[in-house]
Amino acid sequence: MGPYVNLEVFSTCPQSSDGERESYVQRVADVARWSERAGCKGILVYADNRLADPWLVSHVIIQSTERLCPLVAVQPVYMHPYAVAKMVASFGHLHGRRIYLNLVAGGFENDLVALNDTTPHDKRYDRLTEYALIIRELLAGSGAVSREGDYYTVKNLKLTPPLPPALFPGIFVSGSSDAGLTAAKAIGATAVKYPKAPGEEVAPDEGVGAGVRVGIIAREDGDEAWRIARERFPEDRRGQLTRQLATKVSDSVWHAQLSELAEVTASGESPYWLVPFENYKTMCPYLVGSYERVGEELSRYVAAGYRSFILDIPPTEEDLHHANQAFHRALTVVTR
Repeated sequence: MGPYVNLEVFSTCPQSSDGERESYVQRVADVARWSERAGCKGILVYADNRLADPWLVSHVIIQSTERLCPLVAVQPVYMHPYAVAKMVASFGHLHGRRIYLNLVAGGFENDLVALNDTTPHDKRYDRLTEYALIIRELLAGSGAVSREGDYYTVKNLKLTPPLPPALFPGIFVSGSSDAGLTAAKAIGATAVKYPKAPGEEVAPDEGVGAGVRVGIIAREDGDEAWRIARERFPEDRRGQLTRQLATKVSDSVWHAQLSELAEVTASGESPYWLVPFENYKTMCPYLVGSYERVGEELSRYVAAGYRSFILDIPPTEEDLHHANQAFHRALTVVTR
């Protein structure tokens, strides 16, 4: 954020399942503008069976901003790789704008069952690798693409209109599992994970870009930050039961890891906070506290080698500016 070019910070777009339908387009436009004004590189747009199509939501984002990059969640079971490449190239042709892709191997268990996707966890990453390599080759514009794989086969496939090289998409893949990390390396993608507490997080593998998905509630005064955090994410027994059920039926590695971490970090002494996750209010850990305390924790991720940060959905524009302050503190610590 701000003048620093060595970090990429993304916010997250509101979900169409939350709030009133009539106000959704305006909420998307507002959060996109907040994110651009705060200096974010882009904004994550979720995709699952409950939500509005992420490409159409991304069109609202593009029309509402000048340079913010939609980070579009892409699930192979929803779209052929040619359709993804065509979308990226079309945004480039129509608007001269760059798209990022958040390649998702799985999803909610019930979504996969409804779509009759019975592919095992690790095999989904093999499929995702084939999928991404076709997209990359099409967008690189090196001519007709022919590939024969276990999941996708294309012959002399051409993409028009071509994508200008400067608009080639950034690509993210979940790197919480070994299969996901292997896929990220094969694709040349940034491996994104739900991080452990900063002091416990290990350095990412060499040869692959690394990012984390983490919420931030920071204020000048740490007590004020915690008051806001507890008010925003109160204990919810129903949510806790839903989370427990989701953990039981999910084969997601990150889901299991966060559930284990919730027990370890429950003392409340650390800025690393998992109550929103435990109560099924969000899908990522939070860092809570003063600018200095949160900045110190962020600096440990940066020092370890993480360069991309995806924040949670901001409830107000001020939240992004407060997060900005924490990132500035983090970079001050790292560059001392």
